[in-house]
Amino acid sequence: MSGSFQGYDQSYLKEALSRLGKGFFGVTQLPENVTDEEILSLDAHGVKAVRFNVKRGGIETLTHLDSFGQRVYELAGWHVEVYIEAKLLPEMEDTIKKLPAVSIDHLGLTTSGFETLLKLVEHGVRVKASGFGRIDMDAAEAIRGIVRVNPEALMFGSDLPSTRAPRPFLNTDIELIQETVGDELAEKVLFSNAAQWYGKKD
Repeated sequence: MSGSFQGYDQSYLKEALSRLGKGFFGVTQLPENVTDEEILSLDAHGVKAVRFNVKRGGIETLTHLDSFGQRVYELAGWHVEVYIEAKLLPEMEDTIKKLPAVSIDHLGLTTSGFETLLKLVEHGVRVKASGFGRIDMDAAEAIRGIVRVNPEALMFGSDLPSTRAPRPFLNTDIELIQETVGDELAEKVLFSNAAQWYGKKD
């Protein structure tokens, strides 16, 4: 994934995906006026989503969420990834529901708005189980709530290199997931949900 500090520079992501090879996919940040050719070129490199960084960029970052989200999905089958505090989701709920494919970062970050997050999960939105050092909630409780609504929705992410996180990723984050959901659901959260989500082509 392109870090927020990298802006629209794609060189880091392209290099990483080239080195990692088949089976790895990227999420990037792009300006709304990017050309179709650049989107398709990034898709050929293994990019599968465009990220809207509301946490760092403010709510105005979502100005083109609907039109851009529809465009990248129709052009390349990409989903939209949103880095947003759940407390902002109530005002965005209708827009997000209209998008063909959406994931939300870091469990939604906040307890406030989490009920709206669960409604979006019921609608088909996916959620990253990542960045536990960034969140203002009980991670285990949030994980249980999401998998109760849709066991296919939750996808682990390491959040490495955890840039600007108050607490970086720890191996115990994986253990927390395993202990919270059990072995069968842990396989989904830690692997197969994301494999299906990033690998799918409609």
